[in-house]
Amino acid sequence: MLNNEYREYDLIKLLHFKKFFAIMINVIEQQEGVSPDYGLTSFLFFKEEHMKTEKLWTKNFIIIIIINFFVFLNHLMILSTFPFFISYLGYSDSVSGLCATIFSLIAVICRPFIGWMLDNGKRKVILLIGLCGMALMPMGYLFVYTAFSSIILAIIFRMAHGCALACSNTSTSTIATDIIPHSRFSEGMGMLGMATALATAIAPSIGEILMQHSFYLLFFVATLIMIISLILFSILKTPTIPLTYKPLKIKELVEKNALPASCVVLVFLFTYGSLENYILKFVSKESMITLSGGLYFTIMAVMLFLTRILIGKVADQKGEAIFVYTCNICMLIALFLIAFIPNNITFLLSAALSGYAFGGIEPALQSMAVSIAPPQRRGAANSTFLCAYDMGIGLGGGIAGFLIDLTGYNHMFAIIAIANILSILIYMAIGRKHPSSLTYRLKMQNEKQA
Repeated sequence: MLNNEYREYDLIKLLHFKKFFAIMINVIEQQEGVSPDYGLTSFLFFKEEHMKTEKLWTKNFIIIIIINFFVFLNHLMILSTFPFFISYLGYSDSVSGLCATIFSLIAVICRPFIGWMLDNGKRKVILLIGLCGMALMPMGYLFVYTAFSSIILAIIFRMAHGCALACSNTSTSTIATDIIPHSRFSEGMGMLGMATALATAIAPSIGEILMQHSFYLLFFVATLIMIISLILFSILKTPTIPLTYKPLKIKELVEKNALPASCVVLVFLFTYGSLENYILKFVSKESMITLSGGLYFTIMAVMLFLTRILIGKVADQKGEAIFVYTCNICMLIALFLIAFIPNNITFLLSAALSGYAFGGIEPALQSMAVSIAPPQRRGAANSTFLCAYDMGIGLGGGIAGFLIDLTGYNHMFAIIAIANILSILIYMAIGRKHPSSLTYRLKMQNEKQA
């Protein structure tokens, strides 16, 4: 009992000493013209509490990253192999391109309404619906493959899959923005983006390997990984965000501050959509490339990891501009290499360049899209950005399929590369001085301090 009293007395003395010391430092800071927000006083009273609230790698953040990874793994394993499935059903690249466009169009139509529901607090409900849909749709493809060969039925299942994807990845992104601490926002979104980009890089390789065994195995594994996601979902806990019910208003379905980043990524992803949908078929027909098409995405995955590890915090320090410029240029070179001088060396170099390009630009622009959105508009901001994401890959696949039938694979890659130039021009026109641009905000901050 006595020891407890001594400890309490010592604690009171320590607190009084800390308060006295802080007051003295505050007087010195004011005399020296130091802002209390950045001085030692602020450090003494707030650093411990601040550090406790700035932990990024929580259990729930890790779970949402894994779920997001599995969502894109399911989606992209099927996306990259679907042209082969359409060929199996007896149709051309134009039809597979049309399927890619319809898939994305349905996702784009659904996303704004999903964003509205998310902003009304339906985060986990929407995620559950999406995960269930993504688990069921591969079984629909399996039905077409084994029991009833019908292109119409395949397209219907593809449309439902697009809606399920819109529910899943819009809600994972929104839940992630709720979980990530504000001071580490770009870093956290970069980690979420790395999971997306990693799935984008390795899913086609996995899909190709599974498809070579059978479409049955491909569709079964796609369903299995979503069952795992549902198990993870059962232990996911999300923070309580104070939200008020908002009636459905069409003009509020789109977050206008997310539009500059969304437009830039949309046009950039025309090029990526062509690679995702057709690089495997291109390699299977190109005699100068003797390597496996899946190796392209393996090299890409390595570059994605290196990009995130080595320069993942650059967006927080410098903003998104450096990624917009360098990533578009690298993707342009990557496409020109396989278009004009296809061989094993340029194939590998193209994979490395495109891996950096996608790994750098996607999380940087997603952070830009949601950076100034208030909590009650994060769902709309994420849905706006992901609408552009889906539309870019879908339209890129559709345009690429049309160009292949018209000009062949090599000319298609050369023509689609024009989108990289357009992406840079769009950023310069509407993005680089927009309030959502971290690069612009940092520049204004430095000018005020100077």
